[in-house]
Amino acid sequence: MYRADARGNFDADLVAEAIAAQLELGDPAALKVALTQVLAADLADVLTRLEPVQQAAVLPLISADERALVFGYLPLELQTTLVAGMPRPAVLELLNLMSADERVDLFNTLPPDRRERLLPALAQAERDDIRRLASYPRDSVGALMTSEYATLTPELTAGQAIAELRRVAPDKETIYTSYVIDHARHLLGVVTLRRLILAEPHTPVSELMAPNPVTVFVDADQRDAANKIARYDFIALPVIDRENRIVGIVTSDDAMDVAEAEATEDFHKAGGTLGSLTVSMKEATVGLLYRQRVYWLVLLVFANLFSGAGIAHFEDLIAANMALVFFLPLLIASGGNAGAQSATLMVRALATGDVEMRDWASMLGRELVVSTLLGLTMAFAVSAIGLFRGGPAIALVVATTMLLIVLVGSIMGMSLPFLLNRFKADPASASSPLITSLADGVGILIYFAIATVMLSWLGHAVA
Repeated sequence: MYRADARGNFDADLVAEAIAAQLELGDPAALKVALTQVLAADLADVLTRLEPVQQAAVLPLISADERALVFGYLPLELQTTLVAGMPRPAVLELLNLMSADERVDLFNTLPPDRRERLLPALAQAERDDIRRLASYPRDSVGALMTSEYATLTPELTAGQAIAELRRVAPDKETIYTSYVIDHARHLLGVVTLRRLILAEPHTPVSELMAPNPVTVFVDADQRDAANKIARYDFIALPVIDRENRIVGIVTSDDAMDVAEAEATEDFHKAGGTLGSLTVSMKEATVGLLYRQRVYWLVLLVFANLFSGAGIAHFEDLIAANMALVFFLPLLIASGGNAGAQSATLMVRALATGDVEMRDWASMLGRELVVSTLLGLTMAFAVSAIGLFRGGPAIALVVATTMLLIVLVGSIMGMSLPFLLNRFKADPASASSPLITSLADGVGILIYFAIATVMLSWLGHAVA
């Protein structure tokens, strides 16, 4: 019941129910043995499904080493809540066993008075590490990196290097890649465990290392590290200061967390919020969800007044040609949809680095061709309906408007992310609601302006 099935599926809800039942039976010894069957990541998932009282009862049944691993998979908010109910010796043991980057994240969420009480009780190395990592800006690589990396010196032989890695391995995040440094900690190169094992024992590390490795600066944005790890398929990426001294590494699992957070934030912005939620949707309060969504909606209310003003300006035209009203929702929705499509593609391309600011002109030329083809196709489709509903004149107006609205909406959707990027704003802010509202207002003006000119030219009443 506590393990994944033959296909590797793990039912956290079922396990949580079983644990809750065993807690009621009052047999902690049996439960402690059963918990050893659960992987740390799965156990973290189970803990999020238990009640606070049950969580407090389960934690002491997990070994100290396993508890540190489990905490690394828990949401930071839950980590803070659980630590608040733990005795001081247990918290100190946990902090000492956690990886450096996860330890400082948890430590920084604790109340200041508790941090002051805990810090003196930690070992000097851990205290210094926490202070150093906590000093970096929140979104910088320094705040993401860990100091638990393996270093070698170039004069060591392969045999000596393997012996050194065997000695330090228990305290390092990874030993699959080691970093070759000089006496001043300048990064000279990197060497993999595979190369060390395959080399002759007497071969110097200097001959095995790869010089000039890919690095990231400690004050760079975390996205830079995540992008480099994804681009080069690294297990870890060395972090250096401006003097080329190694100060830490960013591991692939941390890079994945950054990429996930960035994608989540972009999705939220594309949906019309001002950023990503700091808690899960299940834990988000009504007030938080309200604040996340209200600003954009209020802003777009005023933006949509522009559309209403446009319609009011053409009241006489509408009264004389009621068939035009039938096509109004169809046309403005098409412009908004085309713009949202274009904006989504461009935001993603800018986020991944596939497209840069200098590519705007070429992207514009291609978008003009694509949107013209799309507009012609949609104009042809809607012209038949226009012919049926209002005759040849209305069909011509509707078809021409459809072409121009799709063209304008697509260009707006493509260009707005570039414009925001140019002014150092997040391109994801070119959200679907914003593009749709802008396209609606412009589309209404285009529609009725074309109708006024064409119907007047064709001898129809326009007032």
